[in-house]
Amino acid sequence: MSRVGKKPVVVPQGVQTTIDANSISLQGPKGKLTLPLRNGVKVTKDKDTLIVSCSGSEAIARSTFGTTRAILNNMVEGVTKGFKKSLELQGVGYNVTVQGQNIKLVVGYSHEVKMVLPKEIKATAEKTTLHLESADRELLGTMAATIRKVRKPEPYLGKGIRYSDEKVRRKAGKAGKKA
Repeated sequence: MSRVGKKPVVVPQGVQTTIDANSISLQGPKGKLTLPLRNGVKVTKDKDTLIVSCSGSEAIARSTFGTTRAILNNMVEGVTKGFKKSLELQGVGYNVTVQGQNIKLVVGYSHEVKMVLPKEIKATAEKTTLHLESADRELLGTMAATIRKVRKPEPYLGKGIRYSDEKVRRKAGKAGKKA
């Protein structure tokens, strides 16, 4: 049994929960999120807490009920506070612009890279920094990774797109030939 799965999830004031037979929905000030439940995983509400349990002895239920609890906890945090990720562009002439749900990256290619963000993600851009916000942690992380994949930071000069808290390990350049 998972130790994480046994902990209750505290639901703060202002968050509405709806529990169906095979899904749970949370709605708060930052948005609405829904989680489909797997067979054998059950969520019950007790006053201001959500309790995740696995019914039966199916291996799938036992292996996923801890994960379900962790995802529920992230959903509660997302609909109350939200999640943020920042990406930095390092390189000469690199910049980013945001127009609605479209972002335009200039990262050293012969063309501009244009991407469309999902409607659940809000983006703001400074000259070389892109800030992403969303209530859905998984969607935010996936989109940030997709943007980073356009031009990963390279180890010799450090040019590319990186997370704001990421440390890029630099390699020594080519050693000169001694005569």
